[in-house]
Amino acid sequence: MLSLLSIVTPMLDEEESAGAFYARICAALEALPFELIIVDDGSRDHTPEILRSIAEADPRVQVVRLSRNFGHQNALSAGLDRARGDAVVTIDADLQDPPEVIPRLVERWAAGADVVLGVRRERAGEARWRLWAINRFYAMFGRISQVHYSANCGDFRLLDRRALDVLNAMPERNRYLRGMALWIGFEQAEVHYDRDPRHAGETKYPLFKLIRLALDGVSSFSHVPLQMATAMGFIFAVLAFLGIPAAIIARLAGIYVPGIASLILVVCLFSGIQLITLGVAGEYIGRIYDEVKRRPMYVVREQFNAPVASAEIQLDEPLQTIGS
Repeated sequence: MLSLLSIVTPMLDEEESAGAFYARICAALEALPFELIIVDDGSRDHTPEILRSIAEADPRVQVVRLSRNFGHQNALSAGLDRARGDAVVTIDADLQDPPEVIPRLVERWAAGADVVLGVRRERAGEARWRLWAINRFYAMFGRISQVHYSANCGDFRLLDRRALDVLNAMPERNRYLRGMALWIGFEQAEVHYDRDPRHAGETKYPLFKLIRLALDGVSSFSHVPLQMATAMGFIFAVLAFLGIPAAIIARLAGIYVPGIASLILVVCLFSGIQLITLGVAGEYIGRIYDEVKRRPMYVVREQFNAPVASAEIQLDEPLQTIGS
């Protein structure tokens, strides 16, 4: 039986959508006991003022303001740290994922599922090149990673309390929650729906951030890039050894023609391969460096109606907290 449903959403410069999002959440969940946890991820517009007025008028709404923009996945983690419900739903505030679908997620949870994924049938309002790139990435990701992930799943999902506790206990700082929610296992189900166009404003995931998210996913759940770099090294080493007798035979046969251009091409080729290999290794080493520093995933500036998360350190000033 559901005693409390937690809704977690990050917001960044959503002054045009914040009020409409709150209204639709309340309308969609009027028959359910819920709390709404909104994490302001360093907004620079009037979003903080709007959220504060909502929290003052409705005690079910918790607002957590981060000290700067820490990124979508870390903002989601800040909300998940505070979720108290028997089940927790993560959803973005742009209203592309309709809040009216949440009761269907709860129904699948009540039927026994621990993780319920929202799977999009249609994705209105998105450019074709963007959809093509996303589909190609997830097709590749599913082949090389430890988890299988659908291209039509985002951050709209429901987690049972047990699944959330496991997810919150995972210590990594470079978080890819889409993969982590599948990696933990448990009984998983899907709910299909049509995605709407963005309600207002611009996407908070432009091309650069999509690439960054893709790198987080690959480096968190696959060693294949490192293995590919090793394989390339062996392949070109074999080719180099085969080239030595070929060059000797060509010299003895009098068909060898020295050329600067070919030498330059070979040097550039091998130099490029070495740099790519170093770059792949460096990406993994950089993430190891981030993990061993053990800096917090986020820093809270202030919060309204929200308890301090259990893993946080309370600072001297009121309502100043640090996330794990």
